[in-house]
Amino acid sequence: MEKERKNELIAERPAPPRPSRPLMIVVSAPSGAGKSTLCNRLVDELPKLAYSVSCTTRAPRGDETDGVHYYFMEKKEFKERVKHGEFLEHAKVHDNFYGTLEDTVLYAMEEGHHVILDIDVQGVAQIRAALLRLDPRHPLRRGFIDIFISPPSFEELERRLRGRGTDEEQVIQKRLANAQQEMDRASEYTHQIVNDDLETAYDELKRVLLTAMGLM
Repeated sequence: MEKERKNELIAERPAPPRPSRPLMIVVSAPSGAGKSTLCNRLVDELPKLAYSVSCTTRAPRGDETDGVHYYFMEKKEFKERVKHGEFLEHAKVHDNFYGTLEDTVLYAMEEGHHVILDIDVQGVAQIRAALLRLDPRHPLRRGFIDIFISPPSFEELERRLRGRGTDEEQVIQKRLANAQQEMDRASEYTHQIVNDDLETAYDELKRVLLTAMGLM
């Protein structure tokens, strides 16, 4: 009788939660698609989810702090690290270099954190190529999740960009041209989310991540 009661108590206990797999989440979107709003909300709500800290060769601005906003380094050091294959992705923008160090992401994941990278389509292509050189069991490769966020239409994207009222026509045209090129590559991503309604898009984005973390 006592044994049966013990078995009943064991059966009543809730199953322990599955371990959360550390993820490297790369998110791309054209300017105006709502990527920053969605990602910032995720970071605020989900535990152990944080942005990756990128490296740059530009000088700090305002109250920017090394190791918090960016890792600031000299161009010579940056190029040496590129030469030795230490970056998952890197690019030159307006005479300065930007990039994501493999070790930065890996260390965070080894501590049990999920890392989110706000990267353009070219950068994500570099990351995919870098991951293919790693063992399939490597944490970066196992935890890789790529997501593309699109506007409901190109016309809606243009409406949003013009609705900001902060950019000159030349800037808007450049953003639209870049957006078209990026949207043409959305099919390269495993997950594609259309931000027509912010709440719906957020729920879908959150569902994708919680499923990948093993929490759904």
